[in-house]
Amino acid sequence: MSVPAGPEEFEQSGEGQPAPTSAFSRNWALFLDVDGTLLDIAGHPGAVVVDSGLVPLLRRLQAAAAGAVALISGRTVADIDRLFAPLELAVAGQHGLERRDAEGRMHRHAIPAGAIEQARSRLARLAQSRAGVWIEDKGASLALHYRAAPQFGAELARLVGDIVAELGQQFEVQPGKMVLEIKPGGRDKGTAIAEFMREPPFLGRMPVFVGDDSTDEFGFALVNRSGGYAIKVGEGGSAARWRLPDAAAVRNWLEKIVAPGVAGGGA
Repeated sequence: MSVPAGPEEFEQSGEGQPAPTSAFSRNWALFLDVDGTLLDIAGHPGAVVVDSGLVPLLRRLQAAAAGAVALISGRTVADIDRLFAPLELAVAGQHGLERRDAEGRMHRHAIPAGAIEQARSRLARLAQSRAGVWIEDKGASLALHYRAAPQFGAELARLVGDIVAELGQQFEVQPGKMVLEIKPGGRDKGTAIAEFMREPPFLGRMPVFVGDDSTDEFGFALVNRSGGYAIKVGEGGSAARWRLPDAAAVRNWLEKIVAPGVAGGGA
């Protein structure tokens, strides 16, 4: 499926999918989710496969956008760097709790360390009592994965909600695809994009955000308010007006918009 590349060429079809187009806009600030968007979802975050052409593609996009490309993920910045080495893009990790700007400076938001430790102990006991459930400890946030045991989803959502309620208003539950994250409140993918948009080279550009999960809806809402373009990957309700079917289609679209003779076009 061919998809849009220049903002002036977006047209929404009856299915809510982008219409064909041909040019990358040098006025874009491009924000990309990682899992389910650039990479196909795997049973375990450590099992994802980075397509051999993806790092060179991201490097070409970075050049075409004069540096205004950032990855926006629930993963840690260190994990993202490992996946896309040797490339180091601007990146927001842990849903905006940590962020590296285009100049390479790291920004980390303070977290209540004692409360995180309390949540860590509670989640460990919860995971140990249910086969197929495991914890991803990101330092500033904790993710409880149950992709291998979806039958526990509703029960885990209730129990994790109880844990967060006891931690107090500083924390929140962030649901995702077969995962429940406990994280400090007030930071999400929308706030991360907003922080980038206040800095060069993103400042004054048109935000374009591609994501696939419920965690990306915060980014879609911010982009919509900013008059940008939100692109949802996959099915399901979303604030995004535009669609791509899967991660392979995202990679194909990015290849198309930055193809030789195309990059630098548009408004």
